[in-house]
Formats: sequence, structure tokens, C-alpha cells
Amino acid sequence: MDRVSSKLYIPHTEEPHCPIAGVLERLAPHEGTQGRKIALILHGTLGHKDYLFLKRLALRLPIDSFRFDFRGNHETPGIWKQGAMDEDLVDLRIVVEYLKKEFGYVVDLVVGHSRGSIVGFNWLCTSEDGKAVSAFVNASGRYRMKKIYDTPAASVWKANFDAKGYHEWQLTVARKSITARIHPKDVEAFASWDTSIVWDQFPSSVDVLSLHGLADTTVPPYDAVIYGRALSDRTPGIHTLHLMEGADHNFTGRQDEVVNMILAWWDARAQGTLKSGLWLQGFRGKL
Repeated sequence: MDRVSSKLYIPHTEEPHCPIAGVLERLAPHEGTQGRKIALILHGTLGHKDYLFLKRLALRLPIDSFRFDFRGNHETPGIWKQGAMDEDLVDLRIVVEYLKKEFGYVVDLVVGHSRGSIVGFNWLCTSEDGKAVSAFVNASGRYRMKKIYDTPAASVWKANFDAKGYHEWQLTVARKSITARIHPKDVEAFASWDTSIVWDQFPSSVDVLSLHGLADTTVPPYDAVIYGRALSDRTPGIHTLHLMEGADHNFTGRQDEVVNMILAWWDARAQGTLKSGLWLQGFRGKL
């Protein structure tokens, strides 16, 4: 296969000094891209375009793909904010417009992890381009946004909010130590993000795979069940749910399994063998 990876810096139409850094994977670099299908791969909170299973998936997908850093993350400049998913949505729209204008791409698949999944859901519900997408993968996506107050980190945030008005989150991203500052208003904005639009506005033709680890302590696995209930009564689109026993929020140590699952689902769609419901790919026999 002649797959070629190219780094792109997409001009930001609303933040001139914030070019969006991403990687375009082309399977047939010597062929034209006008009308060609592409997958978008969206990272989660303080992640980046190559973390977890994202790069592995991009290198194995049977269609072209583009994965990028939202503003304030890794190689894309800007200020990261806990609750600014509206800004992530703007970034996503700019990326889609650029890929359409410069390459003629048509978005056919969206894959989101955690926060990226939430943003992906919203884009599919609110954009004309989203109506043309055929498939969406929701990995560890949160539905009950206010449950963020029940996470293990919430008590630490609150103590720091009370003491100094903000919390400083120390973590390592792409092997670099960073400090992310979180304010109460950021958490409030995150908690008030409306995910309920999927019930009435999600495109009826888009097939969805929800992947969730049963050992996820960041986003309760039941949120994937809620998405399943919201999206299972559409026609002709279907929703399939795969729950991974022992997997955490980031699918630690299970990245190849996640990629294999997504590719198997993609193939099953092409064969027309999928139905809405629980999907235990590869499981046979008695417990």
C-alpha cells in the first residue's frame, strides 16, 4: 500500500495565530482526492492526535483519514479550557471546511474518544456535512455531563477552588509535562453542555458504534447504554454497543483490541450483517 502521512497546519479563521496541527493519511497519494471519502479522528481532554489508539487506527483504516490537535492541545497553539467544547466545535468545522475546499474530501467516518466523542456527536447533530457521514464511533463518550462532579478528581478541584479560586492539573502529554488551569466556570460550562440533542437531532442514517470499558471510573459505562437507547430506534441507521470487560477510560493496554474492534465493525457494516443492540464481536460458546 502506498499510504503517505503528511503534516498539515490548517489556518484558523477565528484565531489567526492558532493554526490547527494535524496529520493527513492518504492511501493512494498519486490519485486525486476530489469526492474521496475521509475519516476524522478526534482526541479527548488534554490528549493529542497520536495518543491512545488514534494513530494506530489511522494507520490501519481502509480510507484516508485526518487527525488533529484541538486548540490549546499539543502542537496547536491557544489556551486549553475545561469547558470550551464550543471552541472545539469551531475547530472541527474549520477542519472540515479546509478538507473540503483544498482537497474535495467528503467526511464519511468520525471517530471520537471521550471529549472528542461529545464534540463529534454535536457536530453530526448540527451540521449539513454531518448528514452525509455514514458512520460514527463513540469511544468512552460521556452523556450525563453533570457526573463530572462525581469523579475522583472533583473533590480535589473543589478544595483548590475554595482555597485559591482555581485548580492546577499537572500531567504529561506527548512526553512533556504541562500544567492546565481549571476554574469553576469551566467545570460549570462542561457540566451544562447539552448532549440530549442526540435524541432528536442525530442523523437517522448514521450508523454508530459505542465502545466503553466496564472499568471506566471517569465516565460511567451506563452512559454508553443511554446513547444506545437514544440511537437505536432510527431508520436506517443502527447503534451497536460493545462493552469491554476490565477496560478503563483510555483502554490502557488494550489499544490494538480497540482498533481491531473498530475495523471489524466497519467490515461488518459493509457486509450488511449488523443490527442495533449489544455486539460481542469474537465471542462464542458458553461462559
